[in-house]
Amino acid sequence: MPDTAQRQACAVRRYEVSRDALPLSCPMPEMALWNAHPRVYLPLEENGHARCPYCGAEYVLVERRAAG
Repeated sequence: MPDTAQRQACAVRRYEVSRDALPLSCPMPEMALWNAHPRVYLPLEENGHARCPYCGAEYVLVERRAAG
């Protein structure tokens, strides 16, 4: 799939996201919205994970390690 293509919203049950994706919403901005539920912001910062109340997708905050 080309880099410019949007990911389909609600197609995956678990997403790993980094801090640069905060504030986090489901569906995420790069997802196609034509078949998605209303956008909802998820409090991922509180405990490192959150579940979307609409589609049930789980979002997990992961720390990216620096190369080297």
